[in-house]
Amino acid sequence: MTELPALSGKVALVTGASRGIGYGVAEALVARGDRVAITGRNEDALKEAVDKLGAERVIGIAGKAHDLEHQTEAVERTMGAFGRVDHLVNNAGTNPVFGPIADLDLDVARKVFETNVISALGFAQKTWHAWQKDNGGTIVNIASVAGIAPSPFIAAYGVSKAALINLTQQLAHEFAPKVRVNAIAPAVVKTQFAKALYEGREAEAAAAYPLARLGVPSDIGGAAAFLTSEQSAWVTGQTLVVDGGIFLNAGVA
Repeated sequence: MTELPALSGKVALVTGASRGIGYGVAEALVARGDRVAITGRNEDALKEAVDKLGAERVIGIAGKAHDLEHQTEAVERTMGAFGRVDHLVNNAGTNPVFGPIADLDLDVARKVFETNVISALGFAQKTWHAWQKDNGGTIVNIASVAGIAPSPFIAAYGVSKAALINLTQQLAHEFAPKVRVNAIAPAVVKTQFAKALYEGREAEAAAAYPLARLGVPSDIGGAAAFLTSEQSAWVTGQTLVVDGGIFLNAGVA
């Protein structure tokens, strides 16, 4: 059995963390000694994630990120279990549509914004009032390179992530100096969520990256660990691009 790291005394709430990027973030925070609450829609997947991460230091709260009652329950249960919420990582997101923006169903667009932007604001508000307003802490929003430059056929997702980046700046300005708020903008990370972007053509997709591979969840976990640590104590309102160098190819024929 692997020996657990000493407790850091800090507590994190990570949304959408039963698998993929969210799980990678939770894993990185547990590895440094944080106690962590994770959320997810599927109770079975959430239980499996908690068991793998270590039930002695991790709890799971099932629910949909855009549900206000779930947001309240997640923050209250984290406070009840651990007595504090130092770090909030807004990772929960959705991208249910693929196609040109000219034909985008506006109801679908509303759903994307509800999950990718409004839920992040809701969790930030509730965490602020429950703990961070008086005690400080950090917030990290998982955005995307699609929020920085056009991404054909996933326009609703990209526009929502651009809004999340701006929300990051707004929160950073308003919550300072108590709370630092930053975003991470990953390129393609090998997850179930992003599988349609590389499945069956991973080598071809990876060849476009100067670092010659796609991202993995631990790449984003490491970035989140940095932005929630004292090593980034003078960093707020920023978007850290974690893209394997793909933007270096911009404009190259």
